[in-house]
Amino acid sequence: MILFPAIDLVGGRVVRLQRGERSRMDVYSDDPVAVACDFAARGARWVHVVDLSAAFQEGEDALEANRRAIEGICGVEGIRVDAGGGVRSLADLERLASAGASRVALGTALVRDPDFARQAARDFAELVVADVAARDGMVRVNGWRDGAGMPLDALLAELADLGYRRLVLTDVARDGMQTGIDVGLYRHAGELVGFPVVASGGIAGLDDLRALADAGGDVVEGAIVGRALYEGSFTLEEALAVACPGPSRQNEDGGPAC
Repeated sequence: MILFPAIDLVGGRVVRLQRGERSRMDVYSDDPVAVACDFAARGARWVHVVDLSAAFQEGEDALEANRRAIEGICGVEGIRVDAGGGVRSLADLERLASAGASRVALGTALVRDPDFARQAARDFAELVVADVAARDGMVRVNGWRDGAGMPLDALLAELADLGYRRLVLTDVARDGMQTGIDVGLYRHAGELVGFPVVASGGIAGLDDLRALADAGGDVVEGAIVGRALYEGSFTLEEALAVACPGPSRQNEDGGPAC
């Protein structure tokens, strides 16, 4: 199972939100590249980077600070970057690809601009990831601020037709709350889409990671860890030991999955 330490960015700072609410934000670092370097030095092979300023359509200064941070993170030796947040055009996608991102996540566009989402999957099949957030069974968009008026199951059922073969699924009600995860949600999602899911939202301790790992690689591809890691509920080394306990687990290019 791939472990994705999260680096959420607002104006060039590393933050965590509670349930995606901008008003409930904690700042953990003013140096995102140093955070990524630390994760890499401690064994992480992936990071999950979200440009919240782009998702929230903030001012140009905040956007530029995040662009510089993402470019710096992509340059850290030894880690691969799954990047997203506010990807609304091919230019946005190409910019992240040029920066060095190994995966680029599209969220709101899946609902609001399916033609673009389909074109992105066609032109960048190995790069793009569907990034779906839901609360109470309904899809959330625009940095999770707005309801899409669409049931989660309906969107998941469309992903394959749109051309997507990877999925990050966030349980918004649990995100940043350290309330524990709902493994059943990810089992159900995996059945609907027909491929394994990256789980996000609510991981509180190592038992949550064990539950996801125990679900199997055909259900859960990976797990995103954020607040619990930053708050010291477990160490990165402990999380990696749970996510990838043996040498047999590898990712698609033969390297260590976690």
